[in-house]
Amino acid sequence: MVSGIIAVLSAAACWGASGIFVKLIMASGPVSSLCLAFWRDASAFAVFFSLAFRIRRNRTGIHRSDWPQLAGMGISLGVFHVALNLGYRLNGAAITTIQQAAMPGIVLVVARLVWKEPLNGIKIFSLVLIGIGTVLVSRITQAGAPDVTAGSVMVGFLVPALYAGWSLFGKSLRSGYRAELILAWAFGIATMILLPFQLFTGNLLPPALPAISLLWFVGLIAISTVFPFFAFTFALGRLPAGIVSILVMSEIAFAVFYARLILGEGLSLVEIAGALVVVTGVITLLTPNTKTAVVRPVSRR
Repeated sequence: MVSGIIAVLSAAACWGASGIFVKLIMASGPVSSLCLAFWRDASAFAVFFSLAFRIRRNRTGIHRSDWPQLAGMGISLGVFHVALNLGYRLNGAAITTIQQAAMPGIVLVVARLVWKEPLNGIKIFSLVLIGIGTVLVSRITQAGAPDVTAGSVMVGFLVPALYAGWSLFGKSLRSGYRAELILAWAFGIATMILLPFQLFTGNLLPPALPAISLLWFVGLIAISTVFPFFAFTFALGRLPAGIVSILVMSEIAFAVFYARLILGEGLSLVEIAGALVVVTGVITLLTPNTKTAVVRPVSRR
């Protein structure tokens, strides 16, 4: 029990640092959101595929009927990382991390439309809270502020939508695959989707960045991509999925703390209120009496 709690909190702390690594890399030299997403996905693919091949050398294939879902998962992942980087640039690491938390609400709506899952009173209440909180955090009410643009607002809503797509396609895959195998193919597809854009923009080769930026990039891959996934999977094996899903919400607190301490980012009272409303909505959605497709995501970013 204790080891599971430590594992999920460690995963949340590492995921919360993702925005810090991205902003430090992008501030250090001429690297675009698209370019960074491509190299992140390509590097993660290399790591996960190496692990999958080493662990189960003769079983690295995917059933033919699962390829459409896996393709959707990879495409959503690649575009999600581009939007995520843009979000960090335009809205900041803290706000973008909070916006991601709206993902369960989007999955709830899709589950209703696609799988005809019932919407009870608790789910509807949770959905309303998540929607209100997302609007507050996305700063639509502060449209006159100089740092609030149509692009920043659009990206704020695009991030959780793409995150939901990535999770939904992963959920639709049949069980029985090792997690690192699914991630390897998903990151590989994401890489291939972003590759033509690298050719078009002339950014196929890594940009020339200071040596410290390479260290930050290694941190992004090792600390905020590979390690937290395994810690999260470890926690799911030792704790109820609902508890894990609630504990992982601590990622917001970690992200806000890092952003304040390292980047000097702060939240307005409206944004803090929005964050609390989003978290309340997600926790309400994950109560034991509310069964939904959101409780146990196949994987994270």
